[in-house]
Amino acid sequence: MTGGQPSAIAPAAEESAFLKACRREPVPHTPVWFMRQAGRSLPEYHEVRAGIPMLEACAMPELVAEITLQPVRRHHVDAAVFYSDIVVPLKAIGVDLDIKPGVGPVVAQPIRTRADLAQLRDLTPEDVSYVTEAMGILVRELGPTPLIGFAGAPFTLASYLVEGGPSRNHEHTKALMYGDPQLWADLLDRLAEIASAFLKVQIAAGASAVQLFDSWVGALSPADYRRSVFPASAKVLESVAGLGVPRIHFGAGTGELLGLLGEAGADVVGVDWRVPLDEAARRVGPGKALQGNLDPAILFAPTAVVEAKAQEVLDAAAGLEGHVFNLGHGVLPATDPDALTRLVEYVHTRTAR
Repeated sequence: MTGGQPSAIAPAAEESAFLKACRREPVPHTPVWFMRQAGRSLPEYHEVRAGIPMLEACAMPELVAEITLQPVRRHHVDAAVFYSDIVVPLKAIGVDLDIKPGVGPVVAQPIRTRADLAQLRDLTPEDVSYVTEAMGILVRELGPTPLIGFAGAPFTLASYLVEGGPSRNHEHTKALMYGDPQLWADLLDRLAEIASAFLKVQIAAGASAVQLFDSWVGALSPADYRRSVFPASAKVLESVAGLGVPRIHFGAGTGELLGLLGEAGADVVGVDWRVPLDEAARRVGPGKALQGNLDPAILFAPTAVVEAKAQEVLDAAAGLEGHVFNLGHGVLPATDPDALTRLVEYVHTRTAR
């Protein structure tokens, strides 16, 4: 074991279709869950979170549990994903940031110099005790349904910290990465330690699987990824390698990086909608399950179109060692929740064995 405590996964969850698919074992049907299924498009989510800022909501265990459970009740998905945000551990260690509606995470003091690294102290379980409490509630409520924990990958966290917020071109991030490679490596290594600690807290509290989100890493070439990002991402995934839970690695726009994402230590490689799953399997190579990859925008089309496109995904996945059906990125806020419910039912029915 590589450190931390072993997972507290409920025995019944171990036999779920989701975990079986992650382990590349035979499944009764293709399991389905959606990135950003907790919140965003659900009216019941907006009702319970009315007037509560995002980061405050993430620190309220009863509310977190309720929001996490909502899509499981409504859509009958095969796994719950913990309601949180990738910047939660940064906020927990004292980084001055906020999530501004319609914008995203905004950092008061961007990291541009070595002195700025002082903002990033180690994360302790006590810093995020509300996460442990919420997960305890969820494990009891979910029973045999697996709970997915997650963390932001070092590159994406670094991009928010260096840019000061979301960025289209990542110019400050790349300037630091190219211009001061030692400072960049030290920044990513510190973020890898924080992400590792955050995942370990979730696993110890009962997460059945964890996903490392690298939302912005598609902005890099394979050579830059291998040199400047791979070591830190691999460190995070290795830190939880012995804890008994599957590790999913996802990034948007990463068609050229799929092999590297798997090589970094993932058991399951998330694939966005730009690369068909059969081609993704060729790029990733054997020994990995794949997750994905319906374009989230397709859910705005008529049901017959959604089902036809979902069938294309299932057909491309027919020869995979393991497949978890998901979107190629997160649920879009204006998505009709009923479209998601119908999609889950379609995948379950079409793949029932």
